[in-house]
Amino acid sequence: GAASQQDIEAGGGRERFPAQPLPNLAIEAKANQPLAALANFLDEFSGRVLFTAESAGRREVLLELLERLKLRPKTVDSWPDFVAGKDRLAITIAPLDEGLLLDDPALALVAESPLFGQRVMQRRRREKRADANNDAVIKNLTELREGAPVVHIDHGVGRYLGLATLEIDNQAAEFLTLEYAEGAKLYVPVANLHLIARYTGSDDALAPLHRLGSETWQKAKRKAAEQVRDVAAELLDIYARRAAREGYAFADPKADYATFSAGFPFEETPDQQTTIEAVREDMLAAKPMDRLVCGDVGFGKTEVAMRAAFIAVHGGKQVAILVPTTLLAQQHYNSFRDRFADWPVTVEVMSRFKSAKEVNAAVADLAEGKIDIVIGTHKLLQDDVKIKNLGLVIIDEEHRFGVRQKEQLKALRSEVDILTLTATPIPRTLNMAVSGMRDLSIIATPPARRLSVRTFVMEQNKSTVKEALLRELLRGGQVYYLHNDVKTIEKCAADLAELVPEARIGIGHGQMRERELEQVMSDFYHKRFNVLIASTIIETGIDVPSANTIIIERADKFGLAQLHQLRGRVGRSHHQAYAYLLTPPRQQITPDAEKRLEAIANTQDLGAGFVLATNDLEIRGAGELLGDGQSGQIQAVGFTLYMEMLERAVKAIRKGEQPNLDQPLGGGPEINLRLPALIPEDYLPDVHARLILYKRIASATDEDGLKDLQVEMIDRFGLLPEPTKNLVRLTLLKLQAEQLGIKKVDGGPQGGRLEFAADTPVDPLALIKLIQGQPNRYKFEGATLFKFMVPMERPEERFNTLEALFERLTPKTA
Repeated sequence: GAASQQDIEAGGGRERFPAQPLPNLAIEAKANQPLAALANFLDEFSGRVLFTAESAGRREVLLELLERLKLRPKTVDSWPDFVAGKDRLAITIAPLDEGLLLDDPALALVAESPLFGQRVMQRRRREKRADANNDAVIKNLTELREGAPVVHIDHGVGRYLGLATLEIDNQAAEFLTLEYAEGAKLYVPVANLHLIARYTGSDDALAPLHRLGSETWQKAKRKAAEQVRDVAAELLDIYARRAAREGYAFADPKADYATFSAGFPFEETPDQQTTIEAVREDMLAAKPMDRLVCGDVGFGKTEVAMRAAFIAVHGGKQVAILVPTTLLAQQHYNSFRDRFADWPVTVEVMSRFKSAKEVNAAVADLAEGKIDIVIGTHKLLQDDVKIKNLGLVIIDEEHRFGVRQKEQLKALRSEVDILTLTATPIPRTLNMAVSGMRDLSIIATPPARRLSVRTFVMEQNKSTVKEALLRELLRGGQVYYLHNDVKTIEKCAADLAELVPEARIGIGHGQMRERELEQVMSDFYHKRFNVLIASTIIETGIDVPSANTIIIERADKFGLAQLHQLRGRVGRSHHQAYAYLLTPPRQQITPDAEKRLEAIANTQDLGAGFVLATNDLEIRGAGELLGDGQSGQIQAVGFTLYMEMLERAVKAIRKGEQPNLDQPLGGGPEINLRLPALIPEDYLPDVHARLILYKRIASATDEDGLKDLQVEMIDRFGLLPEPTKNLVRLTLLKLQAEQLGIKKVDGGPQGGRLEFAADTPVDPLALIKLIQGQPNRYKFEGATLFKFMVPMERPEERFNTLEALFERLTPKTA
């Protein structure tokens, strides 16, 4: 479009047409009405016009929009087909960003992008956001096997039995079949799938089974609603304190920051770069930062922390880095000192490896502001430690701190910037991030050349242990052997020495003196021995690139986050690493432990920490957001519903309203137009894929979201059959009806009726005008029922009539 002379392939030969770019119709459009601008252009332009869309799905959407202008372009396969044809208007698929105008012959090429200005770009951005939502929807439904517990917002917890096609009013419709206590069945129309959620929060076998029509469910919902109100109020109190206190907006250290960033010896992964940018923006803003960075072991979270620390120190503030173990404090101290070596920054560590005299000197220097970055364990939270000008707190592996320490951190939250780093966020932390109370960044892209750790879950026996040890030692590597019982650790070392005489064995555990432990770790790092038998002290230990096998005894005794952390001790270089999770015989393992081991074995991919945390959320319950209780009312109603109620309560309290949790959650209007609205089996045979699409259609929140979904379906499965088009249009009508406060829409060949809610925003005068203007067509029946007598034989007529009626009832904004 940019060239003045454009070679365009036409028919068989090549012709030269003098071409000029088409003016941007969206820019010319008044009040951003591209269709109006297009209509004006077509009135003035007498030549032939070819519209182009990015894909088959976008083409169908464009055709629907042009239909509003009563334009029906012919579909052609290519530019030569258009040039050779005679039709004035045509449409084809071509990924063009620019339009084109030709004088002789008079032809115009109207590309979709310029027609809608930035619409396509925004759509791409929105798709990214939608992907996150879709993941949540899919997470919600993926494991929906027959017999799985599901929650219906109005009827409680039942069991899913599959999809069934039933005939209602002589029209086929698809329903979700749920079974309740005493064999009662409930058929849920696919249009109401947003009322259904998977029951998560505890073991499927322990999920309740409610009786239809009983009070049990309503009571459970009421109790959960009361707790949700309290939680929401407390949350908002923390939020309000943070919002009311002006956070410190750090100055942007432009050139120095660029120099510091250039000192990073690796290439940032895309996720890491995005996270670094997000943290930087948070720190430069005047609101206190509270961001959770979730990234697998060795995925570059420390660099994110270093850049944040650089901004804080550059801005004249002090940084406190809280770590759970002395070993990790030491490792961070070494890393930070190396990274800041070229800058006038004082880095200090406070841990058990320091003498009392050294610690006291550090405390005094902190109070005077002489130390820029201090790294320490929970010693830093003691009352006698005063930090003169604290600007940033970085918390590594928050789940390792106790509740009391977390309460102290919570008090800090409203005052300073907080950055939390974790490989597997614990359910409560994840819960807070998922419910939007804290900002969440996920680093899921592994560094280049990194291999995932191969994980084996097996019963413990000598031959397995011997084979695993020898495989690593013969390739010159080192092994972590985890034995978490200090009393028998010496015996374990003797047994291993007998089993594999060539192994050089060292022992490390938390009850050793600091200096001794430090020496053991240093010796292992420098390869003075090649097998380290240790307790869980190594969980957040030092990086040993040549240690690429870990053997964990009694793996069934560990939590999911802990197993993931321990497995992360190996595989930190480009060598293939192995993790052996040894267990007693199957019958001695609890069902929960079995689930944890299955979860860890199934998530061997790099970046699995987030998935594991979400699994953990389901295995042991979500954990109350505040306070010490770990499961609360969440068990009664299921995690998904609880989170939805909480989200609504937080929104309401934020607006200064009382949260009304008694009104149905997202029930939406009921619409029956007596026409088939489903995804036919011959269009999409996979029941599971249909279920997910039904859920996504039912959960769409606006017209753009529905259009994008329609585009995706056409591009994936082909042109939509009539019943599916009906389903999409019905959902759109439902969204419009909801905006107008209409509870029920009933329509058939001879007309229909609308039932209004008491708080409808529709202007009564608009209704009176309709009735006065056409008394034979419109009338009221009672206070809330509005009847219309319009012949609507064909489905198309029903949709058009209702869309036009809703348009007339929509209050005009000034």
